[in-house]
Amino acid sequence: MEPSEGFPPIVRPDARILILGSLPGQKSLTDQEYYAHPQNAFWPIMMQVFGISGDYNKRCARLRDNRLALWDVLRTSIRPGSLDADIQRKSATANDFRAFLSANTQIERIAFNGKKAEQLFRTMVASKHYEPIQLVGLPSTSPAYAAMRFEGKLSLWKAGLELARPAK
Repeated sequence: MEPSEGFPPIVRPDARILILGSLPGQKSLTDQEYYAHPQNAFWPIMMQVFGISGDYNKRCARLRDNRLALWDVLRTSIRPGSLDADIQRKSATANDFRAFLSANTQIERIAFNGKKAEQLFRTMVASKHYEPIQLVGLPSTSPAYAAMRFEGKLSLWKAGLELARPAK
């Protein structure tokens, strides 16, 4: 089986929060869009928190407007299907966070979309180099994580993204 390849980051130089998933699922890979599965709560949460809507390109532009960056921990990995539990760790390669964070120096917080993304980052990437950056675990927006209702996910995501929300 060939490894899945992740996407380039969605970012602009003044981004303050980096949202990290693990690796795009099959629907996202097919559509070449982050969080393309129709039951994934990521874009509905972005709509509720930031008013982000429209087609994929507009949603990505609005993420950047809100100083949010979006990427995945893994650059490649073999993963049959879309479940994080199926990521074959021995085949996994992390993205180059040293270069990314050197180029995007205003990142103050990394928010993980689910426990697997956080676990992969902490074991494959994290080092003292990233200590000034706050790491925040958030519930997975995946439809596979059904233990928490949308309202609960939304509440935790709002709190985790507080830094990015414009002042009223």
